[in-house]
Amino acid sequence: MNIAALVSGGVDSSVVVHLLKEQGYTPDIFYIRIGMEAEDGYIDCPAEEDIEITSYIAKKYGCRFEEVNLHKEYWDNVVSYTIESVRKGLTPNPDVMCNRLIKFGAFNDKRGCDYDRIATGHYAQVDERTTENGERRTFLAAAKDPIKDQTDFLTQLTYPQIAKAMFPIGHLMKSEVRQLAQAAHLPSADRKDSQGICFLGKINYNDFIRRYLGEREGKIIELETGTILGTHKGYWFHTIGQRKGLFLSGGPWFVVKKDIDENILYVSQGYTPEAQYGKEINLLGFHYLSADIWNTPADSSPIDDWSVPVKFKIRHTPEFAQGHLSRIADPVYGTLFHLSSDTKIQGIAAGQYATIYDNDAHLVVATGMIV
Repeated sequence: MNIAALVSGGVDSSVVVHLLKEQGYTPDIFYIRIGMEAEDGYIDCPAEEDIEITSYIAKKYGCRFEEVNLHKEYWDNVVSYTIESVRKGLTPNPDVMCNRLIKFGAFNDKRGCDYDRIATGHYAQVDERTTENGERRTFLAAAKDPIKDQTDFLTQLTYPQIAKAMFPIGHLMKSEVRQLAQAAHLPSADRKDSQGICFLGKINYNDFIRRYLGEREGKIIELETGTILGTHKGYWFHTIGQRKGLFLSGGPWFVVKKDIDENILYVSQGYTPEAQYGKEINLLGFHYLSADIWNTPADSSPIDDWSVPVKFKIRHTPEFAQGHLSRIADPVYGTLFHLSSDTKIQGIAAGQYATIYDNDAHLVVATGMIV
């Protein structure tokens, strides 16, 4: 089996190569170069140490090593998506798009198409299941380590991408990965984890947004009383549920609503918990990743009492929320899928993706964008 391993120089992807070699495979190692747009081309993310470590791993295990330039694809697919989402007042998730459109998308189109599998250092698993109609399907599944689980960052992968993916460390705890790296004397064994994709981790997010959307002063208003509490520099710097960066006294204050047309932030201190928390979540673009395991009624069928118990996440947390998935009629979108949570959830933000699991919190079954 031919395997392409995406290695970043971090401990997780380094251990991926170690494990694959132990299993008898010699993967080809690829380092993806991405960066920011500049007047004369693109600016690389800081990568010298990453490439040095990745090159060392390749030599240590006798693997071929290649750098792949995906600057343009990264800009066209991930950065532009982020800018446009923020401009519309939505809360984007660049990590989700980077995984679908770059690591398992553009890379596969450019280099990965010659390989049977693409292996990454994500904390996730795949699980082969036979569906009710007898078809064998590959499902994305939660990692063993609930703290490090990254299935919510993989929730927009297409089925062909899931079927081709390998997650060699998904069955391990993070501490076990560190121990393997130390035992193998890998240079990344004690390296700190990265804080996300390039422009979120190594370039200040607000500086990035300011560069493309600028600043525009607007009011910060208390939702319950209508009192003007201060000013902000643009709604695009803030997201629903945000607490830090408001610079208001007498807090804590939370962003609970944004008026995009008037550039107003509405905040609450918690006088009415419903302003900060909600139980009802509508999903646009709902789809099943691998198979419909719940016998969902056809789109053309009337809205009925169909409902299934599910676990789900609307942000990157180790905890799962418990609720029910159903369908509702919406005056704007027509039929929407709907999550009703058993408990109140803070910071339900339009533009984020809900990751829906089976009731055992194991298989990733479906996803949709919050509206």
